[in-house]
Amino acid sequence: MTAVGDPAPAVSVLLPVFDAAATLEVCLRSVARQTEARFECWIVDDGSTDGSLEVAHACARRDARFRVLALEHRGLVATLTSGLARCRAPLVARMDADDVMHRERLALQRAALDGDPTLAAVGSHVRCFPRAGLRAGMRAYERWLNAIDSAERVRLDAFIECPIAHPTLMIRRDVTAHMGYRDAGWPEDYDLVLRLLEADLRIGVVPRRLLGWRQGEKRLSKRDPRYATERFTECRAAFLARSFLAKSDRYLLWGYGGTGRRLRAALAEHDKRPAAIIELHPGRLGQTIHGARVIAPDEIRCPLPHPLVVSVAGDEARKLIRAHLAELGLRDGRDFFCAA
Repeated sequence: MTAVGDPAPAVSVLLPVFDAAATLEVCLRSVARQTEARFECWIVDDGSTDGSLEVAHACARRDARFRVLALEHRGLVATLTSGLARCRAPLVARMDADDVMHRERLALQRAALDGDPTLAAVGSHVRCFPRAGLRAGMRAYERWLNAIDSAERVRLDAFIECPIAHPTLMIRRDVTAHMGYRDAGWPEDYDLVLRLLEADLRIGVVPRRLLGWRQGEKRLSKRDPRYATERFTECRAAFLARSFLAKSDRYLLWGYGGTGRRLRAALAEHDKRPAAIIELHPGRLGQTIHGARVIAPDEIRCPLPHPLVVSVAGDEARKLIRAHLAELGLRDGRDFFCAA
């Protein structure tokens, strides 16, 4: 079916492509079948050599809502920036070439933004696929991600993992004009989310699985060193240091397993050092680690002398710690933040 291109689209879909011929056709079909028909889709090809560009042009010939921008290979951030410059709609929806949209994705996210002008952007829940071979870590991340159902939860959980799967993001175009994408040496999507929150902008969530999120070794996040665990930690530490910890060079650190150790080292690069470390491990209690005394949770006194960072692995452990701190009268997002 051929659709007439709308001169005033309601949504611009921003779809970067690099050597994705094997999955692009299915992706584009999921965009074409949207119940929100007033969209344009910019397929921005980053110098593909596998036939992706031919697939994109064939789609654009069938459906005038699809437009193709062919570039030399420059990488994802440059590709996204070039595509953003061509998006005409007031709302921009990110999409990846190996994923699949639910047919109501654009309509539901547009309705969420139209219904709440205080939101700068919205994400949605996801379903990872193929399910066979899906690793335990990704299943846990999917469960955690799909438990985030409000702008407040996005804000409170933002230092644990990226609380929005990037290909679910729909953002107001006037916000992208000020923020855009940048290459800071760590994931550009997490960087954007944290910059939005740092600017006191609200990111909501449509609590439905509106994206089929393909997993596999070919994803950029599996191949690019900017998506390595240490790069995520560096990103969190940079934003923690200039936001929650901006007024204090000392902080309390709950947890000194692998997660806490990595975060402590990253925060030290910003001259932020723990005044005390809170631990349950009996072998560590009473010790001094990097100049910080190790204390038990029952030694916490309110009001806190320093901001508290909870850095432990596992959602259940974080829930127990959050409950304990709430009983002490401490508020999540004001007195303490959870981080990974």
